Amino acid sequence: MKVVIIGGVAGGASTAARLRRMDEHARIIMLEKGPYISYANCGLPYYIGEIIPKRDKLFVQTPQSFGKRFNIDVRVLSEAIQIDRQAKTVTIRDLKTGSDYTETYDKLVLSPGAEPVRPPLPGIDDPQIFTLRTVSDTDKIKSYLDENPVKRAVVIGAGFIGLEMAENLHHRGLEVAVVEMAPQVMTPVDFPIASIVHHHFREKKVGLYLNQAVSRFDRVGGNLIVTLNSGVQLPADLVILSIGVRPDSRLAANSGLELGVTRGIKVNEYLQTSDPDIYAVGDAIEFVSPVTGKPTITYLAGPANKQGRICANNIVTGNTERYKGSIGTAIAKVFDLTVGTTGASAALLRREGIEFAESITHSGSHAGYYPGADTLTLKINFDPVTGRLLGGQVVGRDGVDKRTDLLASVIRTGGTIADLTDIEHAYAPPFSSAKDPVNMAGFVAENIMTRKIQPIQWDELKSILDSDTSVQLIDVRSPSEVAGGSIQGAVNIPVDDLRNQLDRISKNKPTVIYCAIGLRGYLASRILLQSGYSHVRNLSGGFKTWDMVTCEQSNPVEWEAEVLV
Repeated sequence: MKVVIIGGVAGGASTAARLRRMDEHARIIMLEKGPYISYANCGLPYYIGEIIPKRDKLFVQTPQSFGKRFNIDVRVLSEAIQIDRQAKTVTIRDLKTGSDYTETYDKLVLSPGAEPVRPPLPGIDDPQIFTLRTVSDTDKIKSYLDENPVKRAVVIGAGFIGLEMAENLHHRGLEVAVVEMAPQVMTPVDFPIASIVHHHFREKKVGLYLNQAVSRFDRVGGNLIVTLNSGVQLPADLVILSIGVRPDSRLAANSGLELGVTRGIKVNEYLQTSDPDIYAVGDAIEFVSPVTGKPTITYLAGPANKQGRICANNIVTGNTERYKGSIGTAIAKVFDLTVGTTGASAALLRREGIEFAESITHSGSHAGYYPGADTLTLKINFDPVTGRLLGGQVVGRDGVDKRTDLLASVIRTGGTIADLTDIEHAYAPPFSSAKDPVNMAGFVAENIMTRKIQPIQWDELKSILDSDTSVQLIDVRSPSEVAGGSIQGAVNIPVDDLRNQLDRISKNKPTVIYCAIGLRGYLASRILLQSGYSHVRNLSGGFKTWDMVTCEQSNPVEWEAEVLV
């Protein structure tokens, strides 16, 4: 059997290695249009930021070592430019010589990856504007930083890679500003989680421009000027374009293979394309989401590696292993914070027309009496009828990865809110509390499902307060907490005094209760509901969430152009 693999890195390289372990006698050819076949994509920003000091640490295998260990014909700087499906041949361009030749195959694997989005903006070809996707991109950025007096950087796009680049440029001592067209950073997470990151930008004195798009790049007096659609102009010594990526499905499309609604290569459960002799893996494929049941695409190394293994198994054994899809579990370090996400966000669920409930909880990263405990914020989205967990997000300074993985495990197995309450975790005061933050999120959701409490989300409350004067808003925190800030129009009745002051609350008006994080609001709601009050809602996440989401989210900077003489 002769297998040709187009593309290396996570998907292609893992397919090739697994194929060899499964079949010692197969002839395997791997084509890669770049000079590297197996490297740590996710480590690239940290090498630029000099967190990873040595470049060679980025490489898992060289073409030579990979080829020798697995007996694979590795051809770098070799671009597949055409597939003849009837003849079962691939036309390959040798990028060193410019000559073309053909190679036959029995089975073909496509792992073309994704390509950065580079919109046709005026001035976008300026040499100080870079994208980051490959080692070659990394080398260009690193060399420019090392060889030039770079003081200011503008990062266009606030996805995971964009924020990691902002952090690493900041770590190198640069003044940094981030520009994002959406109203929040990191669109896979929901706004209340993103707002905590926005606040952290202000703490770090890093510029943040939300709801802003770049209109053009200009050279003015020797400076590169980034002009936003609002008219704001940011002088920059370096620009990183991180607007996003799209599946590199051009070769597949030109070969007549079916693409999906995402423009990714459509594959079945065995990772076969519309041609049964051609498989596809990695960032370029479209599959059915296990959470929403709708077509989706993901740009993550973990799923690509798993797909490579499954693809190789199916090529050798004849389609015996199904790919179950990815739920989009991801994590990023953003300065001193960590943000994790898994499953579906509220925005995705709304877009797909899927009914859901949501809750926000704030808990300690470990036992409060043990030094160093910090706040972990969890937001979960779940089916209000079955309790099936649909999505979860975590942000904090410590323990985010552990809780994200717990949530992912429940979502992956089709688990419910009851599973969150039942999770048995490793507990000791330095690591958690007897009731872990994931358990607490489950308890709150369970109370919502059993109607022991009816939550109200911050955006719904804001809309009500803007238009409805009949709602009575009760702040059950202490007077000293209220002095530090409150929601306009709220009446302060501390929870411990509530039973003695029920006459201050009308039973004929809808009532919204809030406290600092939601716990005392829950206690107050239970008191009212059992005292004849029928329409009582508790603000999810409490004043902590309200304060974060209703404050100014952007953080403009004042940079003046330095005229070069």
